[in-house]
Amino acid sequence: MSAAPAVLTVEDLEVDFDGLPAVRGVSFSLARGEVLGLVGESGSGKSATALAMLGLLPANAAVRGSVRLGPTELVGASDTALTAVRGQRIGMVFQDPLSAFTPVYRIGDQIAEAVRAHQDVSRARARARAVELLDLVGIPEPGVRAQAFPHEFSGGMRQRAMIAMAMANDPDVLLADEPTTALDVTIQAQVLDVLRTAQRETGAALVLVSHDLGVIAGTADRVAVMYAGRIVETGTASEVFGRPSMPYTMGLIGAVPRLDTAGGALVPIPGSPPAAGQVGAGCAFAPRCPMAQERCTAEVPRLRTLDGGGHSAACVRSGEIGEKGLGVLDVYPVPDIPEVPRQAAGDTVLKVTGLVKTFPVLKGAAFKRRVGTVHAVDGVDLEIRAGETLALVGESGSGKSTTLFELLHLARPEGGAVELFGKTPATLGRAERRALRGQVQIVFQDPMASLDPRMPVGDIIAEPLRAQGADRASAARRVPELLEQVGLDRAAAERFPHEFSGGQRQRVGIARALSVGPKLLVLDEPVSALDVSVQAGVLNLLRGLKAELGLAYLFVSHDLSVVRHIADRVSVVYLGRTVEAGTVEDVFERPRHPYTQALLSAVPLPDPERERERQRGRILLVGDPPSPTRRYEGCRFRGRCPVYVRLDPRQRQRCATDEPQPTSHAADHVASCHFPEVREVL
Repeated sequence: MSAAPAVLTVEDLEVDFDGLPAVRGVSFSLARGEVLGLVGESGSGKSATALAMLGLLPANAAVRGSVRLGPTELVGASDTALTAVRGQRIGMVFQDPLSAFTPVYRIGDQIAEAVRAHQDVSRARARARAVELLDLVGIPEPGVRAQAFPHEFSGGMRQRAMIAMAMANDPDVLLADEPTTALDVTIQAQVLDVLRTAQRETGAALVLVSHDLGVIAGTADRVAVMYAGRIVETGTASEVFGRPSMPYTMGLIGAVPRLDTAGGALVPIPGSPPAAGQVGAGCAFAPRCPMAQERCTAEVPRLRTLDGGGHSAACVRSGEIGEKGLGVLDVYPVPDIPEVPRQAAGDTVLKVTGLVKTFPVLKGAAFKRRVGTVHAVDGVDLEIRAGETLALVGESGSGKSTTLFELLHLARPEGGAVELFGKTPATLGRAERRALRGQVQIVFQDPMASLDPRMPVGDIIAEPLRAQGADRASAARRVPELLEQVGLDRAAAERFPHEFSGGQRQRVGIARALSVGPKLLVLDEPVSALDVSVQAGVLNLLRGLKAELGLAYLFVSHDLSVVRHIADRVSVVYLGRTVEAGTVEDVFERPRHPYTQALLSAVPLPDPERERERQRGRILLVGDPPSPTRRYEGCRFRGRCPVYVRLDPRQRQRCATDEPQPTSHAADHVASCHFPEVREVL
């Protein structure tokens, strides 16, 4: 507990949905100006805890316990009393700002409405206050943007506007529920900076719900780790990250790929979290815990103070962990994954030069006419060698996914050249293209959306084999082997996709892709929808398959920590064009393009001391990526470039008129920048 007077006190909070417990006895207190981070896997009860404080849970939820805002009890309070609290004393920042804003009202009017709901001010003064708030959170041209509708804002701008609304009445507490989940890493850094500004301006306490341990490490004063509806470890950020004493916390930290650590196997937590209502009599984590003993199943362990301070853990062996100084690798077995041998440099699987793809912008209802062009891909260069992983990275809208689908289309590109296994797909006949398609397979981002819910898993995996001409019997014989290869039981072939967890469904997707024996796997954000513990298992699987089968990967991801862990080489794309490429070591440790440096700088580390030190030199890009409907002369990054603003007029003129070309800086490291300069950001 904090020594300062508590502005928010939660005691024995319980939440049931249709009689099934989702939150089970959560207690904490929060002082003014303090930041509490709530972390845990999906379903751990983080969001339910946050929403219960404001009475925002659906009608099938039953809430018990106590939530006190100062002396005011919120549990059981009337709608009138809660309405007086919401927006005035507690501000809420939702995960999805597009659904939180009313789409038919202007942004400025909605913020002004929040002001007038709790303050006796004129309509004109409320609108002026809305513009002031938009300016405070970094919205450019706030007077103009206040007249815009929510759909006219980018995701990052909407989230900043949501923070402006939350701080409109100088609340005592801010609740932020996964405020950066759907954002690019550069926009995430901007939003977190705005959130810190909002807290500083209002002096509010902040409850930050996040699955990203790096975000929590860099922001929270105290951390509460939740599992199966309970807090299982809590303490200062330094204590929880530096000396975790609950095996679940240790597993979460061990499963996180880090930007400052290259390669090596991650440490996944075995099994899956229990569903609501399926928690046994003892420790809920016992079925997954490598340190579990018979006594762990007898009773629910309570939070016990460690070292006489504020660090507590709900584990009967937490004292032993501390006394012996056990670390993650002492508790969790490290998977044995063989190293992948590097192939000869000339063994090229895929080569892309100057790839171009545009889409028409149409206007009109009955009679559509072309009014513009989206330059989705405008000069992407790639090269992948056998047994190698090339990562394609960049912000949303940079052209990553369009590049993938252009390659998989196996047709003549709109511009540039594509070679697969030394062949030009556009010149091949139908039979040759069909054979080539079997050598290139894709694993999609959302495993549930990519699997037919009406088909058993065995039929889903066999489908590509049947498409390639295999008979039903031989395809059926291949399915059990593939299931075992991706770490699933043979009996899983009879089950349907909805019967699997997210990580298991992604393994099914990988098995389907492997069924036809491809040489190149295209992986489109394959772990972005997974919890960190499940993500670790899938990444280990991909590394193992690559070593076992000699596969080449084209790996698309916005998570540079994942890229550092799995890739051999990386290609950075901005506004449809490659701006830097090379080995992971060169690009991550010696980045030369300012955009690459900003991407790397924005990635948080799950280490409170190092992360807060990095924040002092963090590169925050200005605004959002520009529209791909425009053609840009010169360097297309200059409007956001931190180097450009420091140049003299003659140098700026060069950036404005001359498009930078790829320049070699090492044997396999190129950057497209007129003024490249190495800057260490890890």
